[in-house]
Amino acid sequence: MIGIKNVIAIVCGGGPAPGINSVISGVVNEATRHGWDVLGIYDGFSRIGRGEKNYVRLEPKNISRIHLTGGCILKMSRFNPTKKESDLRTVVETLTELGVTHLVTIGGDDTAYSSAAVSEYARKMGRTINVVHVPKTIDNDLPLPEGVPTFGFETARAFATTEIENLMEDSRTTNNRWYFTIAMGRTAGHLALGMGRSAGAALTVIPEEFPEEKIPLQQVVDIITGSIVKRYLTGKNYGVAVIAEGVIEKIAPEDFKKLGTVVTDEHGHIRYSELDFGEILKQAVLAEVKKLGIKISVIDKEIGYELRCTAPIAYDIDYARSLGYSAVKFLMAGDSGALITIQDNKAVPMRFEDIKDPATGKTMVRKVNIESIQYKIARGLMMRLEKEDLNDPGLANAYRMEPKEFKERYMYLFDSPEEAEASKPEPKK
Repeated sequence: MIGIKNVIAIVCGGGPAPGINSVISGVVNEATRHGWDVLGIYDGFSRIGRGEKNYVRLEPKNISRIHLTGGCILKMSRFNPTKKESDLRTVVETLTELGVTHLVTIGGDDTAYSSAAVSEYARKMGRTINVVHVPKTIDNDLPLPEGVPTFGFETARAFATTEIENLMEDSRTTNNRWYFTIAMGRTAGHLALGMGRSAGAALTVIPEEFPEEKIPLQQVVDIITGSIVKRYLTGKNYGVAVIAEGVIEKIAPEDFKKLGTVVTDEHGHIRYSELDFGEILKQAVLAEVKKLGIKISVIDKEIGYELRCTAPIAYDIDYARSLGYSAVKFLMAGDSGALITIQDNKAVPMRFEDIKDPATGKTMVRKVNIESIQYKIARGLMMRLEKEDLNDPGLANAYRMEPKEFKERYMYLFDSPEEAEASKPEPKK
């Protein structure tokens, strides 16, 4: 508009992911090239939600190398301005006082929702703040087209792969040792499968492989034990199992409650964040292998937080800068209300309303497609109990069972959900 300066504010919400600074770099370079100003807002929505004008003017000269760095130069916050109308009003008023005409948010689904809410509330107040969202998560679970990763995922996978490789070498060198690594990703198993596949872990377990709503803890224990036994029979009494964090929410709550170590909320629901899932699996599996005369030590380890602020790999640097560039182009076209993606080498906006789950009103979750060639290859490379193994008398002997007993005991792992429900073992008292 003639006489009105275009000013973009950048707000980063949620947790970190490799490539955030690269997005910021892409926004600043393209916006300033066309005479637009860019303000970096510190600490997400938390400060402007209190009316604090804590920001930095971003120019090419002061961000020239940030695309190579991890973390976020603006810091981040999970503050949600949509919970209180007064906070939303304060955000709009503060941005208006700063002269902001456009908003670029970088974050997950909560930040995307806040972005849309800010634009809508500004409109109700008779003001215009056009918005675009750049989707971010190392979990790779936002509803982008299959094969299109969220930025930061490939860096997190690469860094985690190195960690798994080191643990694999440690387990081999020390012998008789297994690592159970719990990989970050509460809603989907992309990161766990990615790191396990790339590193060649003995086993990866993800929630998507269980079609049932809930499964017994023993089912996961049986899968891990099967991997340990099969490797033991090949002379390898060591290994690494990668278990997606999301598996925890597949476990029947009563199984955890029987352990007597759970914390519940005021409604009696388990607080999964308070559970030491790795320790629970460790003790349960050790009890199983002890019956079979297999002596191993198990170390449980969580992998996730150390992946979020590592410096991005070349792929994510280029990808994230392209997203920042495309976000500015979207705003310059006078558009608003979408998240920006790169598909088939083209910038493609996805409207907020098109990625919402109509049943929950929340952003849809992209699950691992277990029918994909990538999953089938990964599954084929794992050392785990397979259906044809149930006819192997050598394996039955290792389990100290008669062949018929062995087959009947573990067939439930390969039955359809209905058949498995009828044949799965009774939970331990």
